[in-house]
Amino acid sequence: MKQIICLSHTPWGNRPNRTQQLLSRLKGVSVLFFEPPADKPEARGRKVRPNVMVYQLPKTAGAALVSQRGWRRVTDCVERAMARHRFREPVLWCTTPQNVHLLDYLACRGVVYDCHRYWSNLPARWEGELAASADICFAASEGLADRLAPCSGNIALLPNGVNFPLFSKEIDRIPPDMADLKGRPVLGFVGALTSDLLIKPLLHCAETHPDWAFVLIGPVAQSEYLPQLEERDNIRVLGPRPLVDIPEYLAACDVCLQLLRRRNKDSDVLPARIYEYLAAGKPVVSMLWQYQQEDFPNVVYYARTVPDFETQCRRAVEEDPAALRRRRRDHGRAAAWDNRAAQVAQLLEGNGLWPEEKSK
Repeated sequence: MKQIICLSHTPWGNRPNRTQQLLSRLKGVSVLFFEPPADKPEARGRKVRPNVMVYQLPKTAGAALVSQRGWRRVTDCVERAMARHRFREPVLWCTTPQNVHLLDYLACRGVVYDCHRYWSNLPARWEGELAASADICFAASEGLADRLAPCSGNIALLPNGVNFPLFSKEIDRIPPDMADLKGRPVLGFVGALTSDLLIKPLLHCAETHPDWAFVLIGPVAQSEYLPQLEERDNIRVLGPRPLVDIPEYLAACDVCLQLLRRRNKDSDVLPARIYEYLAAGKPVVSMLWQYQQEDFPNVVYYARTVPDFETQCRRAVEEDPAALRRRRRDHGRAAAWDNRAAQVAQLLEGNGLWPEEKSK
């Protein structure tokens, strides 16, 4: 029986993140998914997928977080769930360097470290020790792979992915809150409107092209630019929408936009949003930091300055909608989470982390 214990850095959510997408797609694998500590953990757990049970870890505050006593509490919680579901020496799937403190307490068949982001807020020593202890490390970017290389000799590049069937389906209806935009170029951005989102390229583009419409879809938090966005007639801040509705909004856009965030200035991890845009077959205009490479130069319009962003948006608006649709969707199809999960299964098998199947 193939079994995985996942120590997640985030709770199981309705908008599946990388960890959820991968683990829920592994075939013939049972997963115990442990959410971050909670004040009153649910002892019974809940079934969220046919192969996934979710539990909450107990809260360990202050210095106890990295103490033997604190991690003993966490270990007891995990071991009780393992006993309840008859888990024997599962693979331990780690998503944050903090998990290094559990390695000495949990009996497992092997250790996987899925490095999906830069952990600048945690001691580098923790990540180094986790990478060195892991049987295999998955890195979401070349930069992360290089970061782990001094500590691990077994690193596999595993970029983010996309729910391809959801985002690639053909949609001919227009969301009611975008129906009045028909007949003019519509440029859309999907993502949270937060204080660190660099919105100046979009504002400049909206001022230069008052005949274009700009739509922002996603949670709205504090942003110094929010008043400027709301006061422009050709910018519409729609707020969050259910995940199942996002493809409909993308279908109503002529061009999809990728903006930068200050907190990601040192990151080369390609967000899953890019793959969603590509799966939809839409022209994409993406801002880049000066040092960043162009991952899809044949299907994405890249810009490094505010004026260049406007130029690339103009090129994207003028593009024949059908010209590169198939090529973009081919990139999205290659990045499907099903393909990423199949790669994970193959690598775990090749590294001896799955038990051998008993002959019938």
